Amino acid sequence: MCTGAADLGGERKMFRKILYPTDFSDCAIKVLGYAKSFKDAGTEEVVIVHVMDVLGMATMTTGVAWSGGGESPLSYEYEREVQEMMSANVEKKLGELKTELERIGLKVSVKTPEGTPFKEILKIADDENVSLIALGSHGKSNITERLLGSVSEKVIRKSKQPVLVVKRD
Repeated sequence: MCTGAADLGGERKMFRKILYPTDFSDCAIKVLGYAKSFKDAGTEEVVIVHVMDVLGMATMTTGVAWSGGGESPLSYEYEREVQEMMSANVEKKLGELKTELERIGLKVSVKTPEGTPFKEILKIADDENVSLIALGSHGKSNITERLLGSVSEKVIRKSKQPVLVVKRD
């Protein structure tokens, strides 16, 4: 039996539950174009994951990765305010993705863990017992000349589940 296949009442469905990690990059959004095909092939449920990369978020709010000792050069209040605005934006986008997938008849749950993106993606894949991880080949922060994004590459190398990678144009 192929990994990821489920026997549901005598009907075998390969990829019944899909993990969809997103950073809202064009490449990640492109994965949604396959949602209807997944549904037609027997997918019933999608777990959307957006990892809140706390170090990456701090870098985005300050413009620098603060590695010096002591306090960050920017105020804690400013950083917190920017992070709250970013979190609200993430929640809005996740809600839109959830609605779009539910509209085609998929059951959808949303996870927003904090941590290292590839580690959190793999942990949720195991915890949720997904049968497939579907992700974009490159995220927002990846250099365009790279063959594969660093998060995608680590997920591919370390995942126990099959991984579908949707490449950019």
